[in-house]
Amino acid sequence: MLSQSGNLYFQALALLAGAIIAAPLFKRLGLGTVLGYLAAGLLIGPLANLITDGEQVLHFSELGVVFLLFVIGLELKPSRLWTLRQAIFGLGAAQVIITGAALTGLIMAFALMSWQAALITGFGLALSSTAFAMQILEERGETTMPHGQTSFAILLFQDLAIVPLLAMIPVLAPGSATHEADPLGKFLIAVICVGAIIAVGRYLLNPLFRFIANTGAREVMIAAALFVVLGAATLMQYAGLSMAMGAFIAGVLLAESSYRHELEADIEPFRGVFLGLFFMAVGLSLDLDVILQNWQAILLAVPAFMAIKALVVYVLARLFRNSHNDAIRVAFFLPQGGEFGFVLFSAAAAAGLMTDSTASELVAVTTLSMAVMPLSVALGNRFLVDHNNKKDEIDEDFDGAGADVMMIGFSRYGQIAAQILLAGGSDVTVIDASADRIRAASKFGFRIYFGDGTRKEVLEAAGIRRAKIVAVTTHQKETTNQIVEMIQAEYPDIKLFVRSYDRVHTLKLRARGVHYELRETFESGLVFGRRALEELGVTEELAYEIMQDIRQRDEDRLHLQAAEGLSAGNDLLLTRPVTPEPLVKPTREAQRIDTVIDDEMDAKPVPTPAE
Repeated sequence: MLSQSGNLYFQALALLAGAIIAAPLFKRLGLGTVLGYLAAGLLIGPLANLITDGEQVLHFSELGVVFLLFVIGLELKPSRLWTLRQAIFGLGAAQVIITGAALTGLIMAFALMSWQAALITGFGLALSSTAFAMQILEERGETTMPHGQTSFAILLFQDLAIVPLLAMIPVLAPGSATHEADPLGKFLIAVICVGAIIAVGRYLLNPLFRFIANTGAREVMIAAALFVVLGAATLMQYAGLSMAMGAFIAGVLLAESSYRHELEADIEPFRGVFLGLFFMAVGLSLDLDVILQNWQAILLAVPAFMAIKALVVYVLARLFRNSHNDAIRVAFFLPQGGEFGFVLFSAAAAAGLMTDSTASELVAVTTLSMAVMPLSVALGNRFLVDHNNKKDEIDEDFDGAGADVMMIGFSRYGQIAAQILLAGGSDVTVIDASADRIRAASKFGFRIYFGDGTRKEVLEAAGIRRAKIVAVTTHQKETTNQIVEMIQAEYPDIKLFVRSYDRVHTLKLRARGVHYELRETFESGLVFGRRALEELGVTEELAYEIMQDIRQRDEDRLHLQAAEGLSAGNDLLLTRPVTPEPLVKPTREAQRIDTVIDDEMDAKPVPTPAE
């Protein structure tokens, strides 16, 4: 007999094993990880009976939804959120009201339950799963596309709608004691809590993260990120609002912070683990007895309410001037029930609006609709119009999600290079791990973010997949090499422009095949020498030609050294005065080899004039 702690460890192992096996398998089969997690939960819980308390796991795993909303909030600047106001309060409100009314009317038409229960059921089924929809959108890389933004706007309003829906239950409940309710007091508490989150996010969080970043304690940065998310969520729960809504508000308030990419990278692993746990918990919570006893009603209810939701969403999306393809995608992303339905139906049963058996049936209907959601998305692809596909894919909104040039490191070298890029009309996203440098650069309006450029999660959050060029301008060659190796392994199509430390570093970078490299002092030394010649009486034209000759000699010498070793090409060095005209040509041609011996690269160069 396992002890309580031993049983807990066993359950954790079972869940981890299920995730490790099912998610990659279903991903390989093209069914998506969400369906894999659901299948794992169904096998571990109702079928194998290894875990019996699925509701407890579900309650705990809802942190995944909280983390998800925080990450989404980080991607939405307040100005960008304002641009979605019509979709949130127009399309989102219309979807909830019309879908809820249609489903309520259908239930009452068949006299399936009282009008009070029908009202709660209809509006409960009108809500969709934020976790499922956003996870699939992220897997497909479509969160920033028009249909992704529209889906998010509708989901956001649905999260807001849960508050008045929960408030309706005690009013509709038979024999409800209306004197116990204090709507004004609850409203004031909600306003105070939201105001507290906004005030803390606006005035305290950036100084807090700056202080922690200066200490260099990485684990404290992660702890602070978790504290902010869970603190905001708990405060909103105390106010009677959605925990996910609190996390979302905190994310939006940090969307313009220089630390947002680092925060996103810190939260991302927790989000992924808890979301996977949430999907497995949905599978764990399936009551097979209820499904088997009422399988005919459930089999009829799931496609019926999903079809009604999809139809309403499509019509409304078209009325709000979305394209056919966008409307189809949104409609087939949001027909399923949502996690808030579990809360709503359980509260309704506790208040006496419906029996526990009816609530269990509705939970089963909602769960099955979530389980078939990947199939719904696949079905929706069949209704897309081909000639609109390219237009839909091109019309993307990447505001705040990256730029054509990503620069890692913003010391003096990077600042000069950034000036050239900005003057040429190119937007630059800069990542730097120095809190002081970020604070100084932010005063001048640079688009710079706090983050460790050697971490893939940080680069992903900063929008590396949008970048055409990654400029690595870090001043430590070990760090530069680590970044180059990682980017070449993970993003082989991106062009790398790299600041090299010295001649040996240049040869190593060229051997790795970077697109362009430049030693940090080479060009400045050439210009310095040219200007000195001009001051000594040499004409500008001749001084420029001499500089070009030295540049070419250096390039030829690098070619020889790459092929023959560091001691090659010494005859190309000028160690005494020469007659500039005619300019000296290389004494022999170099034969390049495909590989450079590492031992030669690591060897110290023979004494040569300083670069």
